[in-house]
Amino acid sequence: MTGRILRMSTLFVRTLRDDPNDAEVPSHRLLVRAGYIRRNAPGIYTWLPLGLRVLRRIENIIREEMDDMGAQELSFPALLPKEPYEATNRWTEYGPNIFRLQDRKGADYLLGPTHEEMFTLVVKDLYSSYKDLPLSIYQIQTKYRDEARPRAGLLRGREFVMKDSYSFDVTDAGLEESYQKHRDAYIRIFDRLGFEYVIVKATSGAMGGSASEEFLAKAEVGEDTYVRCTHCDYAANVEAVAVRAPAAVSTASDNWGDAPAAHAEDTPDTPTIDSLVDHLNEAYPRDDRPWAAGDTLKNVLVVLKHPDGTREPLAIGVPGDREVDQKRLEGQLEPIEVEAMDEAELAKHPALVKGYIGPEVLGEESKSGIRFLVDPRIAEGTRWVTGANVPGSHVIDMVVGRDFTPDGTIEAADVRDGDACPNCDEGTLESARGVEMGHIFQLGRKYAEALGLQVLDENGKLVTVTMGSYGIGPSRAVAAIAEGTLDEIGLCWPRNVAPADVHVVAAGKDEAIAAAAEQLAQDLKAAGLEVLLDDRTGKVSPGVKFKDAELIGVPTIVTVGRGLADGNVEVRDRASGEREDVAVGAAVARITDIVRS
Repeated sequence: MTGRILRMSTLFVRTLRDDPNDAEVPSHRLLVRAGYIRRNAPGIYTWLPLGLRVLRRIENIIREEMDDMGAQELSFPALLPKEPYEATNRWTEYGPNIFRLQDRKGADYLLGPTHEEMFTLVVKDLYSSYKDLPLSIYQIQTKYRDEARPRAGLLRGREFVMKDSYSFDVTDAGLEESYQKHRDAYIRIFDRLGFEYVIVKATSGAMGGSASEEFLAKAEVGEDTYVRCTHCDYAANVEAVAVRAPAAVSTASDNWGDAPAAHAEDTPDTPTIDSLVDHLNEAYPRDDRPWAAGDTLKNVLVVLKHPDGTREPLAIGVPGDREVDQKRLEGQLEPIEVEAMDEAELAKHPALVKGYIGPEVLGEESKSGIRFLVDPRIAEGTRWVTGANVPGSHVIDMVVGRDFTPDGTIEAADVRDGDACPNCDEGTLESARGVEMGHIFQLGRKYAEALGLQVLDENGKLVTVTMGSYGIGPSRAVAAIAEGTLDEIGLCWPRNVAPADVHVVAAGKDEAIAAAAEQLAQDLKAAGLEVLLDDRTGKVSPGVKFKDAELIGVPTIVTVGRGLADGNVEVRDRASGEREDVAVGAAVARITDIVRS
């Protein structure tokens, strides 16, 4: 095994002492300062030599595990024709989120955001029998999405590297087996990448399909919120949490006993939930307990922006002690985008009274014609206080199924710490944040049906192939790993992905120090290690070299300096800060042992 020496004196790198102005998260700040990446435009970055080395090591780990599970690598172009995406309706569904262009003849193309269509078509082109399956194929390739708000450096960019793989099976049982093989491979990959992660239930969104799980890197700066149960092993992205709804109560008249009829009451100056609850407790006190926000039904108005440009009003009913979580709502409606209904839009619906909107004027069959979806807690037979759709008036004892019937349910209310676990009776939910690092789906036959991917089964009958989709973001992994391992002084790479095995610092102007550092680097190279040698001379002080070594974050730092007079070099662990003096003659063996242990 042959190693390599990278020399700081010639390495294409420039470390910075000041943070970049656009840096929002620590990984972005340090990757730029340490000379790993440089910004070209919002969400678009150049990979400098150090950054590219980390990216390639991550890709190689992914490639090794994918190959070991039996998947085969290929590579599609990034420039793709429109027609396959029209066949699956994603040319429209992606809306403004893809880069579209035309060639000189006016033909439409896109820069690939993901490649389900191309994988499906290449299998259709080459395979026609059940004997050819199961098959798993993958690529590691640059993808493009026109993010509206690129942010956080590599964590949400417009150009990014993605490993996407797809399985092809004849039966659903075969798909489940392929899914499990990919899941096991993902666990091995993330274990090797060296950061904390959690596997959570997820929504399939615009991808479609049934089973869906995300691999999230634990990170306070993550855009994804997930929850875990305090008692059982339940874990889910908040977008995938299924609220435990109360059991429905029959609304047949003979089952209602002394349930009062709905009655409208004056509630002046109560346009907010808090003001309403205060008024109810003062003017209409309950015998059993005080009124609370959770007794009220809040009807929230939004506008759905469909990919084809059409706009649709939607009313969402949630308990008054909850808010509509827009990301959770969009997760149920993807690829539709959601925005709050503004005054101008509200004015188009004169049947609605702002602040006092009631369910009797909502629903596709109502006066307003606005579709009305409710939180699962608003189950049949439950009673609520809600707007009477008259200024200064609310209805008390409004019963679902007796007094109004929504058009359906939707998981859109916010999920909170302490909520009941959907999976067990004893636990409650705790939330944390993470960065989506991998996502695996059982796609099923959505794309195969749209593109006509069929094979002959063992009985000679044409059957539609079932597919799985499995993604990992190598470029995002660079930032996620950095985010999970950095400290207050710089990056701190896990050994499996670091740009070098050891960083040798020649700390002094003495020629003997420079010669000893050079010899040590050569010996480490001969032992098969990747060495970053700080051999800079002139005005670069030992202090600057030490700061750069801490900033760059190679896991083992070796200082050749004043200790050389006593026949020693200093070996330091970048993560723990632990130091030891090692005799020059034993240094190669000791460092090699550290690296390979």
